[in-house]
Amino acid sequence: MSHTLSLSFLTLHDVAPTVAIRAAAEAGFQKLGLRLLPANPQAEAPYPLLTDDALLSETLSILSDTGIQVADIEMVRLNATTTRDDYTALLVRAAVLGASNILVVGDDTDEVRLTEKYAAFAEAAAGYEINAALEFMPYTGVPDLAAARRIVDAVSTPNATIIIDALHVHRSGTTSDEIAALPVNQIAYGQLCDGPVPYDPSKQELTRIARTARNFPGEGGIDLVELVEALPDDLLISVEVPDVEFARTASPAGRAKRAFETATSILAKAGHSWS
Repeated sequence: MSHTLSLSFLTLHDVAPTVAIRAAAEAGFQKLGLRLLPANPQAEAPYPLLTDDALLSETLSILSDTGIQVADIEMVRLNATTTRDDYTALLVRAAVLGASNILVVGDDTDEVRLTEKYAAFAEAAAGYEINAALEFMPYTGVPDLAAARRIVDAVSTPNATIIIDALHVHRSGTTSDEIAALPVNQIAYGQLCDGPVPYDPSKQELTRIARTARNFPGEGGIDLVELVEALPDDLLISVEVPDVEFARTASPAGRAKRAFETATSILAKAGHSWS
């Protein structure tokens, strides 16, 4: 058994999808993530790939040429007013791209209402054979793995799943024992990165690090080997390392290569293999 490796959207956040696909292939990744809807809908517009049919056609062509597959699409943010109309276009595009997962963020602190919204999204995504991959983050309405499990356990569709992100695991105080106890069929994929330790626990700083200043695996203070040891050894692993400063001088190919090499180094130390 071995991990399939994917290059997260955020690692090459500043380049066109066509560039990211080629960089992922050259570095050794088998899959990658793409973003269609923004992390901050109030300040950012949807990404061109959502509506630009020419870009979609070019992207599909390069995916075919390289053999790279789409592991995940970002993102759906669920809040008190979210309706199916807010994500239908995303689901349609994700299906055309062959995505296996859509990343879901919970922006509602009312867990009962959020669970209802998540269940509705999961049911809609199931119609496209796509996982509703819920990501817990300490500064959202789903702050840790325990909260994510409560929500996913309450949903009947089998595509209701959870993302295990190394940074959020560490910042939320989620333990390796909790991860190891998670049913395998509830894990969508893992996200591997590193981060500074100690760290500022304020929401502003947690968000800034997560979106713009992570470390490559093994270059921060998080015990990634222990985390990987708690994960299934055939789990899809996405390498998510947004580093805005590094991106100013490093090429997309250079960043993808560094992501692949640092991630596989951690996997090897944990006794896990990859293909």
